[in-house]
Parts: sequence; C-alpha cells; structure tokens
Amino acid sequence: MTILDPAEMQTATEKQAAPLGVGQTVAREKHTATGLATRGNAPRPPASNSFLDRFFQITKRGSTLAREFRGGIVTFFTMAYIVILNPLILGGFSAQNAPTDVAGGWLSAAQVGAVTGLTAGVMTVLFGLIANLPFGLAAGLGINSFLAVAVIHEVTWPEAMGLVVINGILIVLFGATGARTAIFRAVPKELKAAITVGIGLFIAFIGFVDSGFVRATKGGPPVQLGTDGSITSIPTLVFIVGLLVMGILVARKIQGGLLIGIVATTVLAAVVEAVMHIGPGSAANPGGWHLNTPVLSGQLVSAPDFSLVGHFDLFGSFSRIGGLAATMLVFTLVFTNFFDAMGTMTGLAKSAGVAHKDGTFPKLKSAFIVEGLGAVAGGATSGSSNTVYIDSAAGIGEGARTGLASVVTGLLFLGSMFLTPLTSVVPLEVAAAALVVVGAMMMAQIREIKFSKFSVALPAFLTIVTMPLTYSIANGIGVGFISWAVIHAASGKGKKVHPLMWVVTVGFLIYFARGPISALMGA
Repeated sequence: MTILDPAEMQTATEKQAAPLGVGQTVAREKHTATGLATRGNAPRPPASNSFLDRFFQITKRGSTLAREFRGGIVTFFTMAYIVILNPLILGGFSAQNAPTDVAGGWLSAAQVGAVTGLTAGVMTVLFGLIANLPFGLAAGLGINSFLAVAVIHEVTWPEAMGLVVINGILIVLFGATGARTAIFRAVPKELKAAITVGIGLFIAFIGFVDSGFVRATKGGPPVQLGTDGSITSIPTLVFIVGLLVMGILVARKIQGGLLIGIVATTVLAAVVEAVMHIGPGSAANPGGWHLNTPVLSGQLVSAPDFSLVGHFDLFGSFSRIGGLAATMLVFTLVFTNFFDAMGTMTGLAKSAGVAHKDGTFPKLKSAFIVEGLGAVAGGATSGSSNTVYIDSAAGIGEGARTGLASVVTGLLFLGSMFLTPLTSVVPLEVAAAALVVVGAMMMAQIREIKFSKFSVALPAFLTIVTMPLTYSIANGIGVGFISWAVIHAASGKGKKVHPLMWVVTVGFLIYFARGPISALMGA
C-alpha cells in the first residue's frame, strides 16, 4: 500500500463510505491500526537501494525523492517569512525603531536576521537527520513576541536570552528522561485528534489574517471580512487567486500543486507590483503588502553578521529581578515551548501519516530532545527559542514524509543568510494561501473525535476553538486538558484520567493564573 498525500485523504474517506470487500476491509483495519491513510491497491513507489532511500526510509514511508525535495522547498517558502519577521520583532536599524531593554540595549535587525537563518538551518537539518521527520524549526513567534513585549522591560537582552537557554535545557531534560514522552502518551487519543484539528483551524486563521482577508475591527465584532466587510486590497485579491489556484491543483492531485501555486502566485504578485506600485503596507498605505514586497532590487547577496552568537547571560536575570520573578518567567517560557511543540508535532505527524493509533510517531524521544536543543540554540544565538513550525504542514501536503525534506528546508535556510532579498520576494499573502489549503487538509482528523459523547465533545471542541481564538496552541491544549480532567471526574469517570493528566492540569491552572500568583507573591 502507498501512503496518501493529504490532498487525497478526502477521496479515501469517501471511498470508505462504500460497501467493502474482504481485501478492502483488511486494508481499512490496517489503516485504523497504524494511523496511516492508504490508497486502495495502488502500487508502492519502486524500491531503491540508494543511501538516501535507506537512511531516510523514503520508499518504506511511501514517498519518493522528488516528493521529499518538493516538500522541503515548499516548507521553506512557507516559513521563509521568519527571516524577515523575526528581526522586525526583536530588533531594528537603530535604538529609535527597535525594542529596547531595561538598560537601553537593542538588537541589530541585520544581526538578528543572520542568526535567525543560521539557527533555523542548523536545527532543521539536525532534526531531519536525527528524528527523520519532515518538520521545519525556526524562531517561535509566540516566544519572540513575549520577549520583545514583556521580558525586556525587566531584564537586558542578553539576560532574556539566558532565560531562553535555561528554558531549552529544561525541555531537553524532560525529553531525555522520558518525562515529555510519558506526558505525550498520557493524552487521550481524542484530545490528540482535537489538537490536530485545532492546529489546522489555527494555521488557516493565521493565513486569513496575514493576507488581510480577515481584519480586526475597532468596534462591533472582533474581526471582519477585509475592510468594512469587503475586499478592497489588491494583495488580498492575490491571496484569493493563490488560494483558488492551489486548491484546484491539489483537488486535481497535480504533483507539486502547492509549490506550483506558490511560484505562480508569486510571479503574479511581482507583475501586479511592477504595474501598480502598491508598496509595503503601513498606516499611510493600509492596502499594501503585509510583509514582503514582491520586488527584486539592489544587492542580492550579502555576508551575514554573526556577532550575536554567544551573546547571552545565563543567570543575570536572577540577580537583577530576583529568583522568584525570574523563575516565573522561565515557567512561562517552558509551558509555552513545551506544549506548543507537543501539539504541533502531534498534528504534523498525523498529517504526514506517520502517527500510530495512539498518536505517537517514530523517534518520538529524539524529536523531543532535538526540539529542546532548538530552544537552547535560539537563546545562545539571540534569535529566540527555535521550535517546530506548523507551516511544515505545507511541505507535508506536498508529499514530504521523511527527514530528507527537513534537510532540504534547513539547507535553504542556511542559504537565506546570504540571499535575504531573494527570500523576501515571496509575499506573505502567497504563503498565507498555502497555509489555508493545508489547514483544510488537517481538518480531516475531526472524524476521530466521538462528538456523540459529550464528555469527549466539549473538551475537544474547547481545544479546537481556543487555539485560533487566543492565537496560541498552548492555550488550546491547556483548556482541553483542564476541561477533560474536570468533566470526567465530575461524571464519575475520574479513574479514566491518567495521573499525569492531573499533574499537567494543575500545571496549566498555575500557568493561566501566573499573573495573579506573581502579584500575590510580590514577583
């Protein structure tokens, strides 16, 4: 049997509704036991004795070299915005336009951009080689924003990055001791499915927001369609065209559909910009491109500046703000990092068809350890904690099933350090279209949730909707854990709740109440 591309999952689901023969029944039973989507009796890709095929188990997972390379390229293009966005969040070109810390220090945007590409490249290649999964790693947007908005008002940038390193060390220890794996196994399969669906809805919502298709309002409902309920932005129209083009290509099962759609829509965006001169979005130009303007101009190659590597202070924050306050900051970083990554990897593994029935996947422990090392590396280079990206689902949607795709993505990230202008050609509106398509693919996991049992339905529902509504995977997992434990206990089913679920539930209660707790304790 051959592993389905996510684009073909819907067709497979429809086939399952028809009466089954004996052979088909066996195939379905095997699908249920392994968590893999299968496609009738289609032939497996021809076996290969190449080193790459054997090392990455490409044929064994039903993939091909071409799919892995395409998937790696697509994942890079959907993640490449971080090389531009991370420097804008953490740094600037002067102290006047950069987040300054408690001592007035600031980070150079050019230097942040260099270490962003360096760390993402090294960690993604390492993840592919060790964990053999098609997941890309880069600076996590939740944590970098938390550092820039909250943490540096209390400590310096080197001290803040020291806290990130401590956070990463703790996560590595959780992974190495098996504690993280044990917690992962304790999560009910229905909640794991809900996490996958929630992530799909979350990344689709990110795509809608990044494209300008959905915007926040100053009054009335929290969000609205476009501007005043209508689409008035040309970049948003480009997003819609890209969404339809990619949707059509995937629906028609065109090999490389997402990659073709990204390239074609980027060309369209470049032509539109050349003709209409829309320019970057701003308060004065609300109809401009959200982040990257699709124009190639000026110098294309530049040498990266790695001055920020090693620019961190491991324990300086404990001296500056006290042990209790610093510990609460580390607690927040660990909880966000730990459960964001756990939820993301759950969803991606299911989407890639490598997850087992209980939601676990091959080399689970190795994946957790390497992801923790990403946090250490991110803090050590001052690029913020690196974690698994949900955008990797785009490459998985293109057919990636092994770590070879991650190696390709990582090498492209390393190249992006020298080719920042080329990286910035793909506008965020185009990447957003790919995210929406992949979000739709991931919604297929909702069939694994028994909504007829309300003790399952409510926690699953809360998990799914909390992620996009709060813009946080960790929040969705926390609400799901708490509601699952409380509802089952109150329904006389407390024995079905794993003891580790109770431990994590208490941890999430502290996490959600960390503000009042810090205030009461004078932190």
